[in-house]
Amino acid sequence: MLGLFALVVLVVVVFDQATKAIIVGSLKLHEVRTVIPGYFDIVHFRNTGAAFGFLGGNFSTLKHYFFTSVSVIALLAILFYLLRLKEQKTTEVIGLGLIFAGATGNLVDRLRFGRVVDFLYFHWHQYYWPAFNVADSAITVGAILLLWFYLRKG
Repeated sequence: MLGLFALVVLVVVVFDQATKAIIVGSLKLHEVRTVIPGYFDIVHFRNTGAAFGFLGGNFSTLKHYFFTSVSVIALLAILFYLLRLKEQKTTEVIGLGLIFAGATGNLVDRLRFGRVVDFLYFHWHQYYWPAFNVADSAITVGAILLLWFYLRKG
């Protein structure tokens, strides 16, 4: 199962970093390209907070070190948990892999840019969901998978 975990992490991190590289290379900071008018844009935002802009805002060194530290602790906790599982189930391993990969992708951005590159921007006319990226999506899907797995198990 560790091979499956590694594969999920590798695929998601590569896809996350590749899409972010395309955005950084093709859009200026804060540039918006409309894909579906009134519903979906591709943007180039930089997020100083957590997933979906949580606790975002102005950059501060303290916030940068806090989110970097939390990411490293989360990665270590996931590895520790995964390695101590007596019986690894596919859904659980994939969920943990997705969360690990998402945290890794966003950590790479924090270390490279001091911020996380976000580019998927959904809205319904004037109502906007915070911009996010592939890593945020992986964390969300991984958390939903784990929740489903543990609720079903219990």
